[in-house]
Amino acid sequence: MPNIKSAKKRVLVAASKTARNKATKSGLKTAVKKAEAAIAEGTGEQEAIRLAIKKIDQACAKGILHKNTAARRKSKLVRRLNAAR
Repeated sequence: MPNIKSAKKRVLVAASKTARNKATKSGLKTAVKKAEAAIAEGTGEQEAIRLAIKKIDQACAKGILHKNTAARRKSKLVRRLNAAR
C-alpha cells in the first residue's frame, strides 16, 4: 500500500475504474454471445445484433475498445448475419 496521499487516491480511483470497465466488458461479451446465438437459431437476430452493436459503440465511446476493434467486431457480427441468411 502506498504511503503518499496522492498515490493512495490513485489506487482507489484505478480500482473503481477497473470495476466499471470490467462491468462494461462483461455486458458487451454477453450481448455479442446472445447475438451469435440468435444468428445460429435464426430467431430475433435483428434486435440482438442491434443491441450488440450498441454495446460495442458504447464501449468504444468510453475508451474501453479501440475504434478499429469496435469496427472489426461490428463487421464480424454483420458478416455472420449475412452468411446465415
